[in-house]
Amino acid sequence: MDVHFSIGSILPIVLQSLLLSSSYGSLEPFDLLYNNAVEAFYRSEYEDVVRFMEGALSSYAEVRQSKVRCRIGCQDQHRFDSVSTDLQFFDVVLKRASCQNECIEEKVGTQSMHKVSEDVIQDFNRRIPYNYLQLAYQKLKHSDKAAAAAHTYFQANPEHVEMDQNLEQYKALEGTDLDHFVDREARPHQRSFSAGVKLYDSGDYEGAIAMFEEALQEYYKADVECRALCLGPQRFEEQDHLLYRYSLSELISDHFTQVLYCEHECVRDLAVRPGRLSPMENYLPLHYDYLQFAYFQMNMLEQALECAQSYLLFHEADDFMTDNVEYYQETLGRDLRPRENAEWYLRRHKLETELLVIGSENLRVEFTEGHYWTSTGGREDSNRIPSGTNGWMEYVPISEKKNISLFPPQQLREGGPLVYDNVQLVQDSLALNGSQRVLLDNVLTVEECAELKHLAHTVTMAGDGYRGKTSPHTPNERFEGATVLKALQYGYEGRVPLKSARLFYDVSERARRVIESYFLLNSTLHFSYTHLVCRTAITGQQDHRNDLSHPIHADNCLLDPEANECWKEPPAYTYRDYSALLYLNGDFEGGEFIFTEMDAKTVTAQVKPKCGRMVGFSSGGENPHGVRAVTRGQRCAVAMWFTLDPLFRELERLQADEVIQALDNQSSQSHWDTSLNINPKDEL
Repeated sequence: MDVHFSIGSILPIVLQSLLLSSSYGSLEPFDLLYNNAVEAFYRSEYEDVVRFMEGALSSYAEVRQSKVRCRIGCQDQHRFDSVSTDLQFFDVVLKRASCQNECIEEKVGTQSMHKVSEDVIQDFNRRIPYNYLQLAYQKLKHSDKAAAAAHTYFQANPEHVEMDQNLEQYKALEGTDLDHFVDREARPHQRSFSAGVKLYDSGDYEGAIAMFEEALQEYYKADVECRALCLGPQRFEEQDHLLYRYSLSELISDHFTQVLYCEHECVRDLAVRPGRLSPMENYLPLHYDYLQFAYFQMNMLEQALECAQSYLLFHEADDFMTDNVEYYQETLGRDLRPRENAEWYLRRHKLETELLVIGSENLRVEFTEGHYWTSTGGREDSNRIPSGTNGWMEYVPISEKKNISLFPPQQLREGGPLVYDNVQLVQDSLALNGSQRVLLDNVLTVEECAELKHLAHTVTMAGDGYRGKTSPHTPNERFEGATVLKALQYGYEGRVPLKSARLFYDVSERARRVIESYFLLNSTLHFSYTHLVCRTAITGQQDHRNDLSHPIHADNCLLDPEANECWKEPPAYTYRDYSALLYLNGDFEGGEFIFTEMDAKTVTAQVKPKCGRMVGFSSGGENPHGVRAVTRGQRCAVAMWFTLDPLFRELERLQADEVIQALDNQSSQSHWDTSLNINPKDEL
């Protein structure tokens, strides 16, 4: 969090020995230790990698905690409460600065004075050290420690395919216990909250109460620490203060505005899971919502009323919680106040909002820019009193403009005409145990399947779409692919029959029309990416496989099974709306397509590929899916992703459209551009 302190470059080598020999403390600079660990890794000196990297992580944590303790302590010692003159104000500022410098230097040594590079700070925020650690521990045969390091890294980097595969291999090792898969960087308030949700969902309300109460304590503690980390030097984006002649008041104003902005961003920071950009919706208020219903289930109505009142501080207009409060009041025959810490938190929160509106003219006030929560959903079961937590709220920054989409959410419908007479509906969403899902047969004829499979053997290239990685999803299978444009280019050059290349184009358009019609979309469905793909089981690598051909994922968001969320943010292809897989064969072992719950484990439906079969579905978190291991033979399909936003139409598809039009006009040669640079996007 304390990134402002880190501006500058890595400490020059000349000063490193001075810092390491400091008489004030023995704590070594974490960036120096990190650099030593990386160098040892490339020398294959894995014991040194572990020693230096563990030391770097320990040093990083100790520096952070020392800053928190010193800043909070010095703030308590030197307060602004009795300040009435400018001189008294500056006296407090100087004493705080001196106190903090002496405190930090005494605890961690002179190394606290140097500035760590932004790149190193980002590496630690992204948990890069744990990637090195898991590889080093793996080489040293410490599978338990390697599993913990891999798990810790993966929590912040869930899109990292290789680490996901490593974790599956660790789980399969004899002697590896599930207890080894711990997040070493887990934030206590989030860990307790997640544990509380799991207990709540399982019906263990007593256990859930204990975990949610612990989560609240940890949350308020983390809020204090987060704000303390904002009290360091600040960054000024717009002006160079060494060149611009600021008045003293303006300098102080700018500094405190930056500090106060950082402090209030803690609301967002504490609600963001590792590796994510977006906060968990309605995070703090949900603690009180879960608690009020859990206490109700335990017949502890006084505590339930207290928590319900606390929730209403955040959502005054929530009808369902208001009904709950009235029920508790009537049953108890009296009223209770909200919790004091929630009231205090909201008082500060509202003051921040007011200062955002009127401007932070008072330099000594400790709050700036505000946020508020607004309800965007409700509970369906309005007759049940009290209600539980089955609705959701959205956290909305007051200073942030709401993005109004030009393409409003589609009304979820299905059952439209299948366009082509021979196409047969096999299963709808209900039969597939989900929503916006369909399974169709006879989208291709046997002859078309054979022709496209023969085309695939010629035009597909290992690693196509995955930056040349021949086994991007599993080391036990070879992946090959080709785009429509590449097939047409091969056809034009005479390397494959042009008729076959055109068939690839035509059947993908056929699939697009069927999906658009069946789901009754009220706007045009555009291609986002089209890929002819084959997965081949690698001989000799199929014994005792426990991985998937394609891990469970969603197509337009990052699946987070532990949080039961799918985060619609990069690197996910957030613009994708619908997906379809059109199979060319079924003469292989394994390779079943599966839908799962958000936990990425509970299978809700399974599809066995065969010639002409197509599965289509919406691309969001409502449809996590994957592919079981292909253990023998080769599985081929046409994979398609679609978007409702024409701004994200597939460039190669547009170029292919031009080629087809040129062919239809008997003038393809004059329209063909042999200098086209084919650079397909990766799949998810």
